[in-house]
Amino acid sequence: MPIDDSIPFRSVNIALATISDTRTPADDRSGDTLAARIEAAGHRLAARTILKDDANTIVEQLSEWIDDTQIDCVITTGGTGVTGRDVTPEAFASICEKDIPGFGELFRMLSYRTIGTSTVQSRACAGVANGTYLFALPGSTGAVKDGWDGILKDQLDVRHQPCNFVELMPRLMER
Repeated sequence: MPIDDSIPFRSVNIALATISDTRTPADDRSGDTLAARIEAAGHRLAARTILKDDANTIVEQLSEWIDDTQIDCVITTGGTGVTGRDVTPEAFASICEKDIPGFGELFRMLSYRTIGTSTVQSRACAGVANGTYLFALPGSTGAVKDGWDGILKDQLDVRHQPCNFVELMPRLMER
């Protein structure tokens, strides 16, 4: 879809969390890939952390970020699979006020082109909480590329037409 160059670009403040029991700053390849893409697109990486696969820890961090008026969007990578330790979607479900089911559906469609039927193991999801967008991507670098390049790069660009998430930000808290 086209970018309307007559609309001025608006940088989005994005917090990034890698959800993993094993990743460290030295080997967080999916987090590094996503951080580089966020900044290359002209957005601000407002915060970054690595969290263990623990629903309470994830909810605690997400809650802190959604209460911060300087953060517009949270993206997580990891914890979206089906193993016992994968709890990111459950953490999201406990705080999201509105789900964005099309995000997960579109992610799996794009991922299918890359990894075939293995995409059914992904529980990528998205929602809105306290006026903040929340997006959960799987933990592989390929999944991060699929999610950012195929969805978020455009939807977090106010110039993307016919519509995008950024233009809705001022109205997310309407009641």
